Amino acid sequence: MAESSIEWTELTWNPVTGCKKISPGCKFCYAEVMTRRLKAMGQEKYKDGFKVIKTHPESLNIPFTWKRPKVVFVNSMSDLFHDEIPLDYIKAVFLVMNQTPQHIYQVLTKRSDRLLKVANQLNWTPNIWMGVSVENDKYLYRVDDLQKVPAKTRFLSIEPLLGPVADLTLEGINWVIVGGESGHGARPLKYEWIESIRVNCEGNSVPFFFKQWGKPKFNIDPNDPTIDKLHPKHAKGGCQLNGKIYRELPN
Repeated sequence: MAESSIEWTELTWNPVTGCKKISPGCKFCYAEVMTRRLKAMGQEKYKDGFKVIKTHPESLNIPFTWKRPKVVFVNSMSDLFHDEIPLDYIKAVFLVMNQTPQHIYQVLTKRSDRLLKVANQLNWTPNIWMGVSVENDKYLYRVDDLQKVPAKTRFLSIEPLLGPVADLTLEGINWVIVGGESGHGARPLKYEWIESIRVNCEGNSVPFFFKQWGKPKFNIDPNDPTIDKLHPKHAKGGCQLNGKIYRELPN
């Protein structure tokens, strides 16, 4: 468990580590970079590096130790629905989430096909929010798969946004997060891509969370005060859109 700097969660919990890249959004994976750092620091959990997918049964007990309700991003350093993770282990992770209903768990995957394949074998208690990552129109099939999953709260992480998602259908979707890429080599983010999603969310009464522009040079407003690292709502590259900060959450 670790405190998280991600704006839409509180903690991260990683009962699995390691992953493999499957689409353009993975190119500059922050988890891969973080794994290298943690391995260099001598952390046992990350000694085998990023490309080796490992389960960590010893981590399953951690949520039972939290004394207060938490909002938890599950597997920030991996993908719970990777094909190499046994279904029995996925069920074990879900059992922990089922047995700790005081916490909200945010599960995010790019492997929506595996998610859909096993979804009916999992216990979807209301505290489990299920999401998929989408980077452009090519990967909207992940949204289609998610819409068939019996989670009470379904969300989209459209980050990094690498192109338009003009054909996005929001039926059955309860939350949308949008963000630009940051770090060395970050790919550009365009205002019209973001605004199209925001207008779509507004028209469908879906909460919209704009996380960041990624880099100041992508931000169309050079006077955005959230670019300043001292601003209480600072995000990478700033996070204002149309002069507002959008950090809406599901009901």
